[in-house]
Amino acid sequence: MSAPAPEGTHRIPSGAGELVRIEGVHKYYGQHHVLRGIDMTVRQGEVAVLIGPSGSGKSTLLRCINHLETISAGRIFVDDELIGYREHGGRLHELRVKEIARQRRNIGMVFQRFNLFGHKTAVENVMEAPVQVKGHDRASARKRALELLDRVGLSDRANHYPAQLSGGQQQRVAIARALAMDPELMLFDEPTSALDPELVGDVLNVMKDLAASGMTMIVVTHEIGFAREVGDTLTFMDGGVVVESGNPRDVIANPQHERTKGFLSKVL
Repeated sequence: MSAPAPEGTHRIPSGAGELVRIEGVHKYYGQHHVLRGIDMTVRQGEVAVLIGPSGSGKSTLLRCINHLETISAGRIFVDDELIGYREHGGRLHELRVKEIARQRRNIGMVFQRFNLFGHKTAVENVMEAPVQVKGHDRASARKRALELLDRVGLSDRANHYPAQLSGGQQQRVAIARALAMDPELMLFDEPTSALDPELVGDVLNVMKDLAASGMTMIVVTHEIGFAREVGDTLTFMDGGVVVESGNPRDVIANPQHERTKGFLSKVL
């Protein structure tokens, strides 16, 4: 793996445009108002970090970006394409399953739990989607999968089954699996929260390497050190709203809102 970018290094290409645009997004579960008018943009090559207490809406927002959750109001665009819907006469109509699947090909997602196929080896897990979804031949898919496993430091575990891997190794396989679809955007939903503390660093190093390579990333995490070192923006959410957003080092060192100060005082 290549060395991570130094703290504060600006990796975003000059003149990079918006890759993700979130406009007035609301989400209800029955009477429960989970997202309350979220506006956010993420530029090409940017690492956007979301923090906040449990139940603040961070993970729900992430799942809305690749339409694992429907939205109740608003719009989400990735690369100027409306996600999950077509708009006609000012109204949104949900896309067909096949069209949604096409959009998701460009958006990789890594969850808290690894969700690997237990009966497949690491390399088979990574090559599964390119073969089944993109129709790649197995030889080329395997070659690419082995390259990705090497990238996440697991070339020596290619033929191991998930049960033979540690939690951190399984999560790195999950990252390689997401990268196998060549996404333009990577979403991480608390990728280290289910790991033993001594395994967290290996996963974060892979994510730092991705950031240094210019991958656009939206990361929900409680790893404040990662946010400070790697993030280009840090957004604090609470109660389904964006409370504060800005340069991570500025927000962490000098939060402007009492809710942000209270949260950071508990996690730093």
